[in-house]
Amino acid sequence: MSRESSHRVVVLVDEGSNPFELGVATELFGLRRSELDRPWYEFTLCSAEPSVSMHGNMFTLSRVATLDAVDSADTLIVPNRPDPGAGPTQAVVAAVRRAAERGTRLVSFCTGAFTLAAAGVLDGRRATTHWLWAERFAARFPAVLLEPDVLYVDDGDVLTAAGSAAALDLGLHLIRRDHGAEIANAVSRRLVFAAHRDGGQRQFVARPVATVPDASLAPLLAWAQENLAEPLTVADLADRAALSPATLHRRFQAELGTTPLAWLTEERVTLACRLIERGELRLDRVAEASGLGTTSNLRAQMRRRTGLTPSAYRRRFAPTA
Repeated sequence: MSRESSHRVVVLVDEGSNPFELGVATELFGLRRSELDRPWYEFTLCSAEPSVSMHGNMFTLSRVATLDAVDSADTLIVPNRPDPGAGPTQAVVAAVRRAAERGTRLVSFCTGAFTLAAAGVLDGRRATTHWLWAERFAARFPAVLLEPDVLYVDDGDVLTAAGSAAALDLGLHLIRRDHGAEIANAVSRRLVFAAHRDGGQRQFVARPVATVPDASLAPLLAWAQENLAEPLTVADLADRAALSPATLHRRFQAELGTTPLAWLTEERVTLACRLIERGELRLDRVAEASGLGTTSNLRAQMRRRTGLTPSAYRRRFAPTA
């Protein structure tokens, strides 16, 4: 997206829409990002009716734009449907079809995929929706290439997210596409949300930060994260925690669901990905700074954990010249 022009994001709010997905779209695309040195999105809410009752009649949304706003959208977001079995109105279907004919980028959150499918814009294309509704979706729209086990699907100009929280993943992915990895990471940090549960042509999901019920491990984890470039071993972690390697292993398994070595490798791969996103071109430097040691180990570990080689990851996520 050009730094000189604003990209118009329009969210179509339907009767019974979930406030969470609406809030996600508003937070990501509707709030001005004064800390970023570029124009942000123009953001509009629209509806087929002058006022819309949100899910469970929690509140009524009023004074939003009419469906005519869809006709000037660069990206149209369709949030969830409270009852996927009840199809969208003809006015909504017509608006989505007009947007598709104009080449508008189409996005659905959660069961919003039912709206896109009802408009016929998903036929023959990859898509996803909430796992709870996946079987019903597949039965109703057999022409859609449903991928039920992923967070989101990027099929070029049509993108679909799975559950409600996956709307954040897809939204950050859109920002990454439009503005680059560094800007997307800055937004994710502002949201205190993981930047990398990513997807694309080949879906891959980064591991979320684990909950640490026993806070006594937290200082050890923080120390290790600050010293990933050092040749840390499991024995080093055990010494730092004043535990035997066997006890440390049991603690990691009980509290994090993984082994100390696996956790250490995951953290190093995450750091390597961030270095590549920031524009580091030399893989030997990435391997050294992340503690993975050699470029061959870097390639092996990144492919195993992200499904991508360092070069492929750079093409997808590193800033463009």
